Amino acid sequence: MELKDLKSLIKMVMDTDITEFNMENTEGKIHIKRGVEKEFVQVASPAAPPAMPAPPVAPSTPAAVAPAAPVVDDRYDAVLSPMVGTVYRKPSPEAAPFVDVGDIVEAGQTLCLVEAMKLFNEIEAEFKCKVIEIVKDDATPVEFGETLFLVERL
Repeated sequence: MELKDLKSLIKMVMDTDITEFNMENTEGKIHIKRGVEKEFVQVASPAAPPAMPAPPVAPSTPAAVAPAAPVVDDRYDAVLSPMVGTVYRKPSPEAAPFVDVGDIVEAGQTLCLVEAMKLFNEIEAEFKCKVIEIVKDDATPVEFGETLFLVERL
């Protein structure tokens, strides 16, 4: 095989997504391979250190009390954030908030906005309710599934 033919074969392999090319004829064998061979490395995790025995607790020591989780009244429903973003309680900085504590809200009425990636998404009431508590302040970050409001169904 001539050098120009070999160069054209190499160019063909480079111009396509072929990573390996084999050719065999009466003149000989050609094997073209491009890229780096993948190397697999196995790493063994270190052995866990031996467990240390817990120090004995004196019987006269009172047991530690875990902090109590916040109690949510079963009468109230939580309005959750459907996305990660920033909560805005007002349609614009100089406007009044969409709702305040004690307001009666109709189904479909806007409670707040959640801004995500420069898009403002209206969070609407799913049913007629009374706003009991506003959990997130204006212009604060919110995670998916976090409570925005506590409301009471009417």
